[in-house]
Amino acid sequence: MSGSNIRQFVLHGRKVVAVGRNYRDHCAELNNPVPTTPMLFMKPPSAYLPENTGPILIPRGCTDLHHEVELGVVIGSECRDASADSVMDHVAGYALTLDMTARDFQEKCKSKGSPWEIAKGFDTSLPVSRFLTREEVPDPHNVMLWCKVNGEDRQRGNTDQMVFNIPTLLSYISGIFTLQPGDLVLTGTPAGVGPVRAGDVISCGIEKLIECKFSVAQR
Repeated sequence: MSGSNIRQFVLHGRKVVAVGRNYRDHCAELNNPVPTTPMLFMKPPSAYLPENTGPILIPRGCTDLHHEVELGVVIGSECRDASADSVMDHVAGYALTLDMTARDFQEKCKSKGSPWEIAKGFDTSLPVSRFLTREEVPDPHNVMLWCKVNGEDRQRGNTDQMVFNIPTLLSYISGIFTLQPGDLVLTGTPAGVGPVRAGDVISCGIEKLIECKFSVAQR
């Protein structure tokens, strides 16, 4: 995939692999145990919502939609069974993301032992920034993520608090799913997740680098 296509990963990527419970403080706030191996789930490419393309849409029937700010890793070359020592060679860049979660749907799925896709993969559940180059994010393990709702601070956390760092995540994932150019890996969210409602405005950012805004509406 060409460099220009990688920058358009939203259009050309084939999958999104997400990591749950990758910050200890987030595990604690939801009363979840800290995983001993990475906890994975998927989002479809149809979940993408690039900035300035429309609002986040609350799914029909959802009464508890939550924001989760995350650092996304954009894959630049095919990656299969890669070691943690070499896997960063397959990274093209990064993106600021929101993993929007229908928490009420998720809790219902968890109570039944069912997968979470309806809670995580609905249309507009993955707001994303523009592509961020590796030069713009020279140390992805020292990135301050933040999220506000209507100007109120909700989330602020550094990626140095991840349970599993990015090489560990990518190596683990590549042993299960071949990662392909344009794929996106979501690396988890720090504490402070919470509800949003129709009419709210979510702002999120990477300190000293980028800020994005997304409005919320009812589908």
